[in-house]
Amino acid sequence: MTSALGTETAGLGIARGAEEPPSLRALRYWAYQYKRTWRGSITTSFLYPVLYLTAMGIGLGSLVNRHAHEVDHVRYLVFLAPGLLASTAMQIGGNEATYPVMGAIKWMRTYYAMLASPLRVRDVLFGHLGWIAVRLVTVSGIYLGVMAAFGTIVSPWVLLALPAAVLTGLAFAAPIAAFAATQETDTAFSTIYRLVLIPLFLFSGTFFPVTQLPAWLQYVAYATPLYHGVSLCRDLTLGQLHPAGDVAHGLYLVALTTAGLWAALRTYRSRLVV
Repeated sequence: MTSALGTETAGLGIARGAEEPPSLRALRYWAYQYKRTWRGSITTSFLYPVLYLTAMGIGLGSLVNRHAHEVDHVRYLVFLAPGLLASTAMQIGGNEATYPVMGAIKWMRTYYAMLASPLRVRDVLFGHLGWIAVRLVTVSGIYLGVMAAFGTIVSPWVLLALPAAVLTGLAFAAPIAAFAATQETDTAFSTIYRLVLIPLFLFSGTFFPVTQLPAWLQYVAYATPLYHGVSLCRDLTLGQLHPAGDVAHGLYLVALTTAGLWAALRTYRSRLVV
């Protein structure tokens, strides 16, 4: 595996000099692997937002607009789109931090091959999370393009929705990667999807304001990272800025990402350093 990794990374020009950050070398490996599957990934990255916005925003949205006229003073499609942007970032971050992390430890042992080189554990971790950030930028950028085509962008502040979506994805990816590094089987991953990601997708303000929930559930929603990602992306997309609240949303996501990195450094070292 070490020699194979060396051959692949050499093809990317990884050994270009000592000035290149070590974590960037790990990121280049994941980019090289992605070259084999990018066509199908890019296709679904375009297809999913088109299907979601057509079915939920236009189809269901026509019924919502007919009876409620507007949701939070905008058409339902305009309300829905930034929520789906943040939710997609959550799903990408979660997906990229589960099976790929376990595969790199247990099945393909890619992390061990990297550590056989001068890379350290932190370089391996930061390189992989850096690649997840690249994926989030790509998918979120495509999603914003589709949103523009559907006419759901009404403010120039939407440019900041891209880093907000990336931050939302990393707020999930970092702690999930920390957890995945401790697992011997992939059984727990289905639990994460069923009991964490899907409920958050449904009840964190993506499809309707959380104020429509019972009071006790509203407080649960306020504590979830997706709620903060959805609120931040929606405020930026609609230009309905709430400076104190939006800063709080961003700080919450930064804090969760930082805590996830801290935990991941420890679980990665515990698992990878013999």
